[in-house]
Amino acid sequence: MFSNPGDELAVSKAWESFLNGQARPQGVLRSLVDVSWQRCADAKVDPNRRSGPTPVSEQDLYLLRERRRDLLEASAPVMACARDYLAETGALMALADSHSAILSTEGDGPTLRSAENIRLVPGANWSENLCGTNAIGTALALGQPVQIHSAEHFCAGIKRWTCSATVVHHPADGEIVGVIDVSGLSSTFNRQSLALVVTTASRIESRLAMAEMERRYRLLDLAMGRWSSAGRDAVVLFDRRGCPIKASEHAQLAIRDAGGSLDLAVARSVPELVAGRLSRGVQKAHLPEWMRPEWLEPLVVKGEHLGAMLILPASQGRARWAAPPPAADRVFPEATGFEHVLTADPSMQELIQRAQQLARSKVPVLLQGETGAGKEEFARGIHGGRGGSFVALNCGGLSRELLASELFGYAEGAFTGARKGGMVGKIEAAHGGTLFLDELGELPLDMQPQLLRVLEQGVIYRLGDNEPRKVDFRLVAATHRDLRQEVAAGRFRMDLYYRVAVTGLRIPPLRERPADIALLAQKFLERFRREQGQSAEQLDAAVLARLTAYPWPGNVRELRNIIEGAVLTSPDRPLTAEQLQLDPSIFAGLDQPAERPLALPSMAENEEQLIVRAIAACEGNLTRSAKQLNIAKSTLYAKMQRYGLRG
Repeated sequence: MFSNPGDELAVSKAWESFLNGQARPQGVLRSLVDVSWQRCADAKVDPNRRSGPTPVSEQDLYLLRERRRDLLEASAPVMACARDYLAETGALMALADSHSAILSTEGDGPTLRSAENIRLVPGANWSENLCGTNAIGTALALGQPVQIHSAEHFCAGIKRWTCSATVVHHPADGEIVGVIDVSGLSSTFNRQSLALVVTTASRIESRLAMAEMERRYRLLDLAMGRWSSAGRDAVVLFDRRGCPIKASEHAQLAIRDAGGSLDLAVARSVPELVAGRLSRGVQKAHLPEWMRPEWLEPLVVKGEHLGAMLILPASQGRARWAAPPPAADRVFPEATGFEHVLTADPSMQELIQRAQQLARSKVPVLLQGETGAGKEEFARGIHGGRGGSFVALNCGGLSRELLASELFGYAEGAFTGARKGGMVGKIEAAHGGTLFLDELGELPLDMQPQLLRVLEQGVIYRLGDNEPRKVDFRLVAATHRDLRQEVAAGRFRMDLYYRVAVTGLRIPPLRERPADIALLAQKFLERFRREQGQSAEQLDAAVLARLTAYPWPGNVRELRNIIEGAVLTSPDRPLTAEQLQLDPSIFAGLDQPAERPLALPSMAENEEQLIVRAIAACEGNLTRSAKQLNIAKSTLYAKMQRYGLRG
């Protein structure tokens, strides 16, 4: 921090001048230190203080840690690593909560013992108001990374130390939930400590995000049964932090009619609905005046409070929201759009029944499954007999610019070559119907907030246009990626994930439902024979055995193409096993050891893993790898750059 001993001496003299009410020399103090000293003086902090305050009792520390259990669990692996990488460095790592109370410390043994002399220990509070300028308290005061070196501390007893700290944000709403600090005696000062705490905080936030995502996923899954049975009642789902994460069509109006002022468009916590405050039961909770206890249902699984559901009965509202919903919002009778989904598999039949139930509501649905497994067929089934159009768009098959135009449309003159009169985007085209976004995981990160805004506000702006256009549509999204992993990796927004994954269906790959292989193959044979004006035969045992033994990396789509190709090449005779154009390397690959897969014919699996496997199988030859993956070499280079891979 100080380039020479004279700098530290100058700061010490500035401190003495400050305490004596004299002007400080210009350019000696950093601005954040100068402002922090002023806050300390205003708070009447004792500049001669030798240490932090007395730590709380062991029992109170236990209770404090229980209240911050999520933060402690997310940081536990990071803090455990601190024992090793800070050993013999003269530094320690401290985790504190959002009120500057230290929860745990790890690191160099002698430094931990020295820290006891200034009470930099679990249970002690290191806020600016108590300990003066220090990294923990000042980082929390500013909400940003801070490094405080020796003489820059406000209290005399701490000036032998150097500390670096930054705050930890909760991934759901950005609230500061804690601070991570690295401290040591000034003689062991390391400029990299600030980078270390920033990296550590990011790791903790990622772990918090994964835990929160898993918890919310369970909450949404638990709530859906109650949600669909609510009828015309207004429903709001709150997470365990008291933040509204989902609301029915008329919930905002119903809350207003009940006398509440809760704005559902803002992810702001309702303190009375925080899980801990409802733990003693709704009847004993201090609820907002407008909220009746009988409207609130805590959602608890195995003792874990995941959130709460607020159900405002239709009888409490005015006629304008209690009346039967308009045609676009009507609860539909049993869906009739799945007749085209052929299956003999019990799990698929159960999946169709669940999809039929979802088809009667307007909740967004996320379909997950491998490429070619039938996600679009399920999307069309969910659309069913609903009024309006079924509009589909693949988010992964277009350039970023073209995708933005296709999705949002554009105004006349928005760019060179723009169509006269502008263009209606897929979102507008789906008004009153269903929008199917295939490969949603491929949506560019910077376009995701725009889609989220449309879903939240029901309003769209065409590119180059300032005129808002109201839209009302049912969203069905599909992806072969694990969006929860994409969120954790920073490639997909958590808030958009929660918005689109209200409920989800996993379409099993064809290899997991072998009974469907013979059924679908026969139906495809009959269809393509009929299209060619030919009579369809029954597939013989040899053909069926060959089809069943194949793992179908391309799923139903590949099966259809194989049967169609066989029909076209055998117009005058029944199909034989030899006429099936199945990739022989697939069968050869089935006999290879699992750790050396040689056959990589499809991009159905996770792209990054598949590319790595292809390059390894081809011994680093990118030309062969691209051919094996059935993509252009330039495309392979682009994807390798995207995932940070090297040949």
